[in-house]
Amino acid sequence: MYSALCFIRSLLFTIVMVIATVIWAPICFLFAPLPYNQRYWATARWNVFIIWAAKVICGIRYQTRGYDNFPDGPVIVLSKHQSAWETIFLLMSTPRPLVFVFKKSITYIPFFGWAISLMKMIPIDRSKGKDAFAQVVTIGRKRLADGQWVIMFPEGTRIPVGQKGNYKGGGTRLAIETNTPVIPIALNSGECWPKNSFIKRPGLITVSVGKPIAPGDMNATDLMAKVEEWIEAEMRVISPQAYK
Repeated sequence: MYSALCFIRSLLFTIVMVIATVIWAPICFLFAPLPYNQRYWATARWNVFIIWAAKVICGIRYQTRGYDNFPDGPVIVLSKHQSAWETIFLLMSTPRPLVFVFKKSITYIPFFGWAISLMKMIPIDRSKGKDAFAQVVTIGRKRLADGQWVIMFPEGTRIPVGQKGNYKGGGTRLAIETNTPVIPIALNSGECWPKNSFIKRPGLITVSVGKPIAPGDMNATDLMAKVEEWIEAEMRVISPQAYK
């Protein structure tokens, strides 16, 4: 059973996060006239605050391994997805602005969706199938040329700790189409911030960044197999107890 203290800390954190979002989202509109990199940095101060609040209130610490593997050039980030934590953390922590591919309906969420609409993301309608992916390629190519990085979660949804989802090839298809290296990321955020859980547990999250993998002569399936192999092997390094 969760302790009363853990419940109280989680409740306090949730209240702080809601208040911060309601306050910060309207302020973000003041950043709209700024050059994009400055607007991105200013908007991401919300992310910095939330990660800090999670550490101070809930005891969720983090460490990053392999940060030097991030290249000085275009890249597509393909990350393990266990929690909402990494969507907050990665946006503020990579060397270049990130472009998330996400459901268009998210932009309709009050406050949060309004603020994210100011960012150069790629909202898609998944019901459009091939047309949706064509939009990802068209916009993704422009974002990469502008100096941003595209990030996708190959498993498509948050996966419980110790489990593996079905790795989908959208990210590597984009890499092939644009001849862009991919960076795999393994992380164990679900151990502290479980999927769909109100309770946040204290602990240490490890974010492990792999070396760039160039598409070369590979097709999207083979490239994704390399990404999956590295991520799942690294998960057993950073969370060995979850894969016994």
